[in-house]
Amino acid sequence: MGKWSPADDAELATGWRLWLELSDRVWPDPSWDGTPADAIRQVRSLLAVCEEIRLSYLTETPRPSVALLQLLQSMSFVASFAVDLWHDDTHPLDVERAELLHGDLASFADHVAGVRAALARGGGWVELDRRPWGLPVD
Repeated sequence: MGKWSPADDAELATGWRLWLELSDRVWPDPSWDGTPADAIRQVRSLLAVCEEIRLSYLTETPRPSVALLQLLQSMSFVASFAVDLWHDDTHPLDVERAELLHGDLASFADHVAGVRAALARGGGWVELDRRPWGLPVD
């Protein structure tokens, strides 16, 4: 994962907001109906928030950070395969498809963890992720 260090308050606030949004929105929540499409709906919702964060950041700063934009844009790129594959699959999961979906979501979760780690290191929030409720940042 790339390095990022905020250059100004707008970039710091954007990084913080992204870090917070990525903290618990990767895996299906309790409202999940058990279909791949619903699991991916939640990923798509997270991607929409990432795009909202990106657009908001671009309106706030005359000189946007390439590193921060790359972190934001990487979310859609990494999720695109799983989203394309599962977005319209509304059939209940069998064991084999559950394993495949889990693998796709786990790959995305690994990427999200890397983005969060880069944000935490650059923003000075590493200790927040080391608490029992946070994801490890090593």
